[in-house]
Amino acid sequence: MAALLLDLDGTLVDSEPLHRERYRTWFALRGWPYDDDVAARFTGRRADDVFRTVDGPWRDEDPQGLLEEIVGLEPHRRLPGPVAGAGEAIAWARAAGIPLALVTSATTRWAGRVLEQFGGPGLFDATVTRDDIATGKPDPACYLLACERLGVAAGAALACEDAPDGVRSAAAARVGVVVGVTTSFLPEQLLEAGATTTVPDLTSLPALLTPRPPTGRE
Repeated sequence: MAALLLDLDGTLVDSEPLHRERYRTWFALRGWPYDDDVAARFTGRRADDVFRTVDGPWRDEDPQGLLEEIVGLEPHRRLPGPVAGAGEAIAWARAAGIPLALVTSATTRWAGRVLEQFGGPGLFDATVTRDDIATGKPDPACYLLACERLGVAAGAALACEDAPDGVRSAAAARVGVVVGVTTSFLPEQLLEAGATTTVPDLTSLPALLTPRPPTGRE
């Protein structure tokens, strides 16, 4: 693989329970229903993109104003811990000389806070956050920009994503291998969205990135 492209929330850090709790609080304040189906619409996507493109009780509201309400809620009192194998996978890729890119729907500020546990955003050779693009996942723009910044062809890269819309984003960018991490969704949901394979966490990622020796006669 010429590059490793990593999503953040739900892929590197176990943050989706925190985000869903925040949405649950905000939906309750709004008097709107919130269940697993609604939560799934927002997982892996920018909230304002969802408000603009998905029908719901917010249909007559200003997407930017709604986003500001969510951001204005009390900050998370604790930061999410790493997904199993995340720190080791990053360290392995760095040691192996594999270029790394962070590709997230989160803000640059949030990414900076949660990545401190791995050593900070400087571990990545390129970073693409919601602040860098006009349209978020499932649009492929974020993955295309990450590959451009790394100077690699998307088809030669491997991406890790935990949400169907993130998988769709990477697949639409024609990333060569898209690994679905099943921290937030079932394997079949990620495979249906276009994942090449699925894993429960990142402990097996180095094995996926290591070229297999040839078998049989050349």
